[in-house]
Amino acid sequence: MIGIGYWIVLGVFTIVGMLVSNRLKSKFAHYSKIGTRSGMTGKEIAEAMLSHYHIRDVQVVMGQGFLSDHYNPVNKTVALSPDVYNGRSISAAAVAAHECGHAVQHNTAYSMLTLRSKLVPVVQFSSGIQQFLFMATIFGMGAGFGGNILIMILLITFGLTALFSLVTLPVEFDASNRALAWLDNSGFMRGAEHDGAKDALWWAAMTYVAQALGALVMFLYFLLRFMGSNND
Repeated sequence: MIGIGYWIVLGVFTIVGMLVSNRLKSKFAHYSKIGTRSGMTGKEIAEAMLSHYHIRDVQVVMGQGFLSDHYNPVNKTVALSPDVYNGRSISAAAVAAHECGHAVQHNTAYSMLTLRSKLVPVVQFSSGIQQFLFMATIFGMGAGFGGNILIMILLITFGLTALFSLVTLPVEFDASNRALAWLDNSGFMRGAEHDGAKDALWWAAMTYVAQALGALVMFLYFLLRFMGSNND
C-alpha cells in the first residue's frame, strides 16, 4: 500500500532536515564562541526578561542535553541546556530569551500557543496510531476496502501532524521576535550582537519550517493516494 513515492519523499525531507539541523548546530557553535558585552549568563538573561514582563511564577532551571532548551507550560519552567544556562555568549542569550518568549506568550494567552497546547495530546495519540498502521501496511494487512480505510486513517493522522507543524511556525517566529525586540530595547544586545542572535534564531526557526513542509507533503501524498484509490 505504501509505494516508493512515500520512501522518496521521506528520504528527501530526512536529508533536508539533517542539513538544516547541522547548519543550526554550526551557527550555535559559532555564536557560542562570541561573548556579549553584558557578560550575563543565559540564566541571568532569562530571569531579567521574565522580570521585565512581571512574570513571577516561572522558574529558570538547568536541563540536560544539547539544544534541549524549552518552556514547559505545565510546571511553568524555562529549562535551559547547560551550555545556555551557564553560557555568556550570543547563542546563550538568544536561546534563553527565545524560551522566555514562550513564557510571555503563555502569560498573555497568545492564541496560537493555546491552540498548539490543545493539539499536543491529539497529535501524540495519532502518532501512536501511525506506528501501528505502518506495520499493517508494510506487512500487507488490509486490502481493497480495508486498505482504503487504512489510507484514510493515515491521511487523518498526517493531517493532524501537518496542522500541528503549521501552527507551531507562528509560535516559534513570534517567540523569536519577542526575544529579539526585548534584547534590543533592554540594551542587552545591539549592533553585531543583535544581528548574530537574529541569525542564530532564524536557523532555529528553519528546523520547524523543514518539519512543517515535510508533514504537509506527507499529508498531500496520502491525500492523493486516497483519492486515487477511490477512483479505481
